[in-house]
Amino acid sequence: MVKRYLSVITLAEALALVKNSFPAIPGVLRIPVTTAAVGRITAEPVFARFSVPAIHISAMDGIAVRSTDTLGASEQNPVTLPDAARVNTGNIVPPEYDAVIMIEDVWIDGETCTIRRPVSPWQHIRPIGEDIGESEMILSSHHRIRSQDLGALATYGVTEIVVRGVSVGLIPTGSELVLPGVVPPPGRVVESNTLMAAAVLEGVGAVAHRYGIVTDDYDLILDAVRRGVVENDILLVSAGSSAGTRDYTADVIRDLGEVLAHGVAIKPGKPVIIGRIDKKPVIGLPGYPLAAATVLREIVLPLLSHYGLPIQEPGRIPARLTTSLESDIGTDEFVLLSVGRIGERWVAAPQSRGAGVQMSAVRANGYMQIPAKREGAEAGETVDVRLSVPRAEAEEAVLVTGSHDPALDYLADLARPRGIDIHSTHLGSMGGVIALKKGECHAAPMHLLAPDGSYNTYYLDRYMPDADLVLLCVAERQQGVISRDGLGFDDLPGRTFINRQRGSGTRILLDHCLSARGIDPASIPGYAREVTTHLAVSLAVRNGEADAGMGVYSAAKALGLRFVPVARERYELAMHRAMLDDPRLAALVETVSSEAFKEVLRDLGGYDTDETGALRGLHD
Repeated sequence: MVKRYLSVITLAEALALVKNSFPAIPGVLRIPVTTAAVGRITAEPVFARFSVPAIHISAMDGIAVRSTDTLGASEQNPVTLPDAARVNTGNIVPPEYDAVIMIEDVWIDGETCTIRRPVSPWQHIRPIGEDIGESEMILSSHHRIRSQDLGALATYGVTEIVVRGVSVGLIPTGSELVLPGVVPPPGRVVESNTLMAAAVLEGVGAVAHRYGIVTDDYDLILDAVRRGVVENDILLVSAGSSAGTRDYTADVIRDLGEVLAHGVAIKPGKPVIIGRIDKKPVIGLPGYPLAAATVLREIVLPLLSHYGLPIQEPGRIPARLTTSLESDIGTDEFVLLSVGRIGERWVAAPQSRGAGVQMSAVRANGYMQIPAKREGAEAGETVDVRLSVPRAEAEEAVLVTGSHDPALDYLADLARPRGIDIHSTHLGSMGGVIALKKGECHAAPMHLLAPDGSYNTYYLDRYMPDADLVLLCVAERQQGVISRDGLGFDDLPGRTFINRQRGSGTRILLDHCLSARGIDPASIPGYAREVTTHLAVSLAVRNGEADAGMGVYSAAKALGLRFVPVARERYELAMHRAMLDDPRLAALVETVSSEAFKEVLRDLGGYDTDETGALRGLHD
């Protein structure tokens, strides 16, 4: 059995392979003209069954006349018409008439109509076939059907159309999989890759057929693949493409046909398989969601374009990269990004690069490619960003970089109807200050305790002494010890601990309290283990990985843990004062100040909202 990658090929070689290895002859389907037709690609031209209008009709409310009867009419020489017919907009114009006069231009006295200007033939008449003539082409082939096309097809008498029928089968494999909607027990995961893949495929006009989950059994997978090849033009097999003991996809493809490539130098997505069975492409998708998404975008969509499905190129923008990225030479790496416009330039903040971190795709609104010939990209470098959302939506992004708080997610939810899309990056309070100083975020959430007991202003004065800054108070909140057993601060020595990252306000508070009590950090097992959010602290405690950690009350409450208060702190968003003129930041201030947000904070617990929404200048 195949238990290793074959010779890994480049992305360019993989694209050439999918272009040249298959006949790429799409099937065709005859489908009814319903809403399900939107997004499908026409396989042949579509023609009108009848003319619209089907007979001459009036374009105005008025009278139908013979144009020759109006000759010589003027203000000085009114003409009383010998014959006319009253018509309304859309009425049939009797065949003996060739023009319509608006009712406003007619003087009616009993049965007589008088006019004061002549009319030309066919004035205010919609002739037969003005919109479209019988047998005239409505849509060409290779056309993606839109909602407005659907209405026109119905108007012109078309009830069925022939569309490209590129049928793609999707087979999920893995004994660890459970169906969506089921809470997976430990060691099991929800099968979501084929759901995502079906959405991608149908979005470009393909027909996606999702099959049931197939467990890790060679014979079962063999039977499923054999059936999928017969029933589809293309087959995608999800998972089983790596080199584990239960990864059978490559073996099955080899035994039924040919493995053309096992391993492409892309990241994420290296384990992808490109195979051929009965002249049809069979693609083995990696099991990790981000790896599968990369293969769909970079390999499967180009394959579909060879079947005649038009694939739209993403919008592109140049953006300044906030963080240096290392990459393996010889591998094309794709990095998900949160991008936002700050002033006149775009800024791009990388999301987590782990192939299994599905939320990175949810949080991202763009991505970049690090070419195989490069070893990475430098912070401050201008990179080519491909947008995964419309540009107008990217324009709404507000980059919030710094300290994490669960309330930020609720703030983003309340802000969305106001036309802003908050993208949070959790770098800790000091990370936010540095990002703000470098112009790489719109707002920096922070809660930095100064030696004099004040919050935030000391550090902003130290690192940005000449900047005109304002601080928007989110809330005053409770920080404390989160545990399962109600541990207090003095109970920490000898107890396993989960810590926040260096530079975070929580870490600074912890170290301050340890120093004040004369507690040596070395006496706390796990002090060196770091996570980036309060919820990550709570999860580690609840799962028994640590006895305790420092965090906010709302994170403890969310997971049903005990909380012993240690300090009350001021959690604020630092911004450049000039940013308040930006409508997005004005909307952010309004949202923080809203009663709806204050109510959310009160429901979360551990927040005092008396100062929520208050603005203070750094040097006021």
